[in-house]
Amino acid sequence: MKFYGKENVFDAALNRIRYLFDEFPNVIVSVSGGKDSTVIFHLALQVAREKNRLPLRVMFLDQEAEWQATIDQIRSIMQHPDVEPFWYQIPLRLFNATSTVEHWLMCWDPAEEARWMRPKESYSIKANTYGTDRFGELFNAVIAKDQQGPTANIGGVRTEESPARFVGLTTQATHKWITWGKVLTKRLDHYTFYPIYDWSYSDIWKAIHSNGWPYNAVYDAMYSYGVPVLDMRVSNVHHETAVQHLFRMQEIEPDTYERLTQRIAGIDMAGKMGEADYFVKDLPFMFQSWREYRDFLLDKLITNPDWHAGFRRIFKRHEDLFLDVIGDRLFKVHISSILTNDWEHVKLRNFEGRRDINDIRRAKKALA
Repeated sequence: MKFYGKENVFDAALNRIRYLFDEFPNVIVSVSGGKDSTVIFHLALQVAREKNRLPLRVMFLDQEAEWQATIDQIRSIMQHPDVEPFWYQIPLRLFNATSTVEHWLMCWDPAEEARWMRPKESYSIKANTYGTDRFGELFNAVIAKDQQGPTANIGGVRTEESPARFVGLTTQATHKWITWGKVLTKRLDHYTFYPIYDWSYSDIWKAIHSNGWPYNAVYDAMYSYGVPVLDMRVSNVHHETAVQHLFRMQEIEPDTYERLTQRIAGIDMAGKMGEADYFVKDLPFMFQSWREYRDFLLDKLITNPDWHAGFRRIFKRHEDLFLDVIGDRLFKVHISSILTNDWEHVKLRNFEGRRDINDIRRAKKALA
């Protein structure tokens, strides 16, 4: 349930950020080059000026295989005269959903410098001294090592995009009375906060256009292709939840696409197939059912025995919980996960977090 106050979301976000600057001696903003982090950067910059806390610390964890427009947006932020840049171009591993052979992109691998997507920035942080090479773990690790004292990391997550986020950012206090955040390292008093958690995508674009803030040009290209607003992503395009945007990169940014095909296996195959062939909507004629098709793909494409067994376990649980309600739609979810080689089950966890799926789970629990 949502409760609406008299304060508009723009002013509410500014007041939340003001509170964080008053509460924490160290404030750093995480940016991705996307629309939400663009807004959070400009809001935080306004508050930093008000409170005489310039330069504003800004952090970007560079995944190397980024849209060029994303890098252009990041450069415009990092080279702002009121910014202290923390641009991390360090060796790390990213999952590759386009290949069953080359499962990882080893970003900024020194041995592959000749094939890097682009040169490193002169002022970036280049050595990985943080004890992990996994993208999801590095945020905590770099803030823990590079930010001394109580720290508020400010990010651009919004609950509109996920029911699970809505629950997570509205029900339990993270720091004092604040629910819209999470603990990074409790002993160090390090937290991440999301002051625009209650914004809609329309609020985001209203703020950008009303204030004349520069934004990532990929959004305009995606809009021209008819991509639904809530599906637009400007992060790297080879991971399991963003690979659909790879099909458009060869027209939107052909030079970026060409470099990416030389950097990692599977890219050109996926790009040439296109969305209609990569994500099958109609059951191929040689199969009698979507279940049969799913099981065929699982046996032929997922050759690692541990990964195969992991898929099987989740598929069995899903069938017990959801098959009688959603039918073949369940198998299509499973097929999408297999086709993106999603052995870490990111897409399957996202499926389980959907509002309609949560409703089914709760209804069955109530009847049990």
